Amino acid sequence: MRLVVTDMDGTLLDADGRIPDSLWPLLAELNRRGIVFCPASGRQYATLADQFSAVDDGGMVYIAENGTYVVRGGTEISSDPLDPAVAAWIVKAVRQLGEEGVDVGAVVCGKKSAYVERSDEAFMTEVRKYYHLHRIVDDATAVDDDIVKVALFDFGNAERTTAPALAPLRDTQQVVVSSEHWIDIMSPTANKGVAVRGLQRALGVTAAQTMVFGDYLNDLQMLDEAEWSYAMAGAHPDVLRRARHTAPAHTEDGVVRTIRQVLGLPPVE
Repeated sequence: MRLVVTDMDGTLLDADGRIPDSLWPLLAELNRRGIVFCPASGRQYATLADQFSAVDDGGMVYIAENGTYVVRGGTEISSDPLDPAVAAWIVKAVRQLGEEGVDVGAVVCGKKSAYVERSDEAFMTEVRKYYHLHRIVDDATAVDDDIVKVALFDFGNAERTTAPALAPLRDTQQVVVSSEHWIDIMSPTANKGVAVRGLQRALGVTAAQTMVFGDYLNDLQMLDEAEWSYAMAGAHPDVLRRARHTAPAHTEDGVVRTIRQVLGLPPVE
């Protein structure tokens, strides 16, 4: 084993959305063995870096924004920006949905920050969870940044109420339902799998030396890049079918327990 890649929400994080305490000593052991640990998330790079700041000595790799932005030691390894015209189209579509009564908001995700037009507290509570660097702007179609993704938060069921409005994009862009409430729109060539494959090349690591954990549809492609691919118990049915193995649920410390078992380490007391 030389590379461990894990999704965050519904995979590594516990029921309260926190990194389990059992991960920290395991990271020290992985580092001692020369095994690279990489969070792979729809979350912003700045958010991931904050979450792991206590243990990151500058060598951790982050696959952020669902694979569109990969960073190691503060240095960009790769990125796959979204066409600004597409980002603007999405923002305008979300404005129209709001006028029609759909409770949805857009997060325009740049390398420097995330940008939102909607500023009510209910929406901002969700934004702050995933985007520690964010700005409220009057016009999210006119920001000065490289846009890597647009994320939509639907207070209802995103797949039923917001996804149909994005149908015109499906032939030319990546439109991924990443949870019950979130939809991510990215470049057609961007996903977590592409990011993992590029990271493997950069590190000289093979699929046989890679372990991947995921639970939702935005994790499907990266599961294909690892012979040690794990769906979490309770994962989306498509993920369970795609992965080679099943790990205990995120509420049962499934990622840490599985890594320790595979490496022959004693279970956490």
